[in-house]
Amino acid sequence: MRDMAHAATEFLVDFIERLPNAPASDLDGALEAARRMREEPPEAGSPFNDLLQRVAEGAAKGFNTTGPGYLAYIPGGGLFAAALADFLACGVNRFVNLWNAAPAFAEIEATVIRWLAQQFGYPPEARGILTSGGSMANFSAIVTARRTRLAEDFLRGTVYVSAQTHASVAKSAVLAGFPAANVRKVPCASGLEIDLEALTQLIKEDRAAGFQPFFLVANAGTTNTGAVDAIADCVEVARREGLWLHVDGAYGGFFQLTDRGRALFRGIEDADSIVLDPHKGMFLPYGTGCLLVRNGRLLRDAHRVGADYLQDLAPEGEIPNFTDYSPELSRDFRGLRVWLPIKLHGLGAFRAALDEKLDLTQLLYEELRATPGFELRWRPRLTVVAFRYLPARGDPEDFNRRLLDRIIASKRVFLSSTLVDGRFTIRACVVSHRTHRDRIEEAAEIIKRSAKELEEGL
Repeated sequence: MRDMAHAATEFLVDFIERLPNAPASDLDGALEAARRMREEPPEAGSPFNDLLQRVAEGAAKGFNTTGPGYLAYIPGGGLFAAALADFLACGVNRFVNLWNAAPAFAEIEATVIRWLAQQFGYPPEARGILTSGGSMANFSAIVTARRTRLAEDFLRGTVYVSAQTHASVAKSAVLAGFPAANVRKVPCASGLEIDLEALTQLIKEDRAAGFQPFFLVANAGTTNTGAVDAIADCVEVARREGLWLHVDGAYGGFFQLTDRGRALFRGIEDADSIVLDPHKGMFLPYGTGCLLVRNGRLLRDAHRVGADYLQDLAPEGEIPNFTDYSPELSRDFRGLRVWLPIKLHGLGAFRAALDEKLDLTQLLYEELRATPGFELRWRPRLTVVAFRYLPARGDPEDFNRRLLDRIIASKRVFLSSTLVDGRFTIRACVVSHRTHRDRIEEAAEIIKRSAKELEEGL
């Protein structure tokens, strides 16, 4: 057992130390490597070191989501301390969803949620849950709002999102029982924030048609471009119209730790609920999401269902029974992977890292903006730089698709694309705690050189 633990730790440390020089993505032979994993279950066991080698082979082929050059989608960092926390949590294997099964560990999770709620100015009665990610957190938020604002016959309830809101909200609404057509996509203003006049008009029209508007989503950083809705104004609309205001801060929410983020998110303390992804803005491993609800009793009322076979366990007291706040009964101990890095490094380290990402984003933006040919329609509000290159001749769509391929082929940086107003757009997202100025300067040079070489070849 000790030999296996030592070998696994050595592998992980070596893996992390090699990240700066590892390819930002490596899909050469990746499918063949995947096929080698496809096999029948063995009757006899194998040496641990042989199996660890197979893990290493699998980790080497794919997107290097933990590396400094990964600027695609929304990067997840994977702090080493969080990996150790998961190792410890899985080893001791305690059950935390009912508090008296593991009081100290349940309190760790409750403390983590309280810490997060405090960062957003939520009152002591706020409650929350740690989830597998923003998708499940959005689902529980919609269920809570539905059970709070609508009757049992809720199929006329309508949800309002901007055209830039993450698709998980619409998916959650459908899974919560609403027809897909009841999710209203509100047009965006020029900065890609929700158009509040269009929203108000849509609510008015829905009420006249017999619908029940009940749920409004404000974005604290969209995935496409990092756009931020005017949260304080959304609060005003929600209160006037009797809607539940939900803030999707899965990507951007943790920038609340910075002065710039707090200024952007003015009014977030008045939201009914907030979704966060610690596996983004806190650099934790994938599978760490969070839902905060301002009035914690509403979250509990929406999810609590009793069971006779749990009668021997203590009711909620000073420590919550998290199963009463969530769809889950059995789950892993997520709180330790949040608690240990915060205790080890302190919130100040996270604050400084997020400030650095904001600075690096402006650096990349200014480098591209100063280069002829690049189109950057939106100054980054958080850490997404969305851009296109406009060649002197040829089809811009085709050019930018080939430009993205060329950038990725460098294997030093990995970017992704999206569609904004129907146009192919390349985007770089700076979130990983391992991404620093040297890699962003290199990324800017790769992007500019790739565009120049591609245009010269036309």
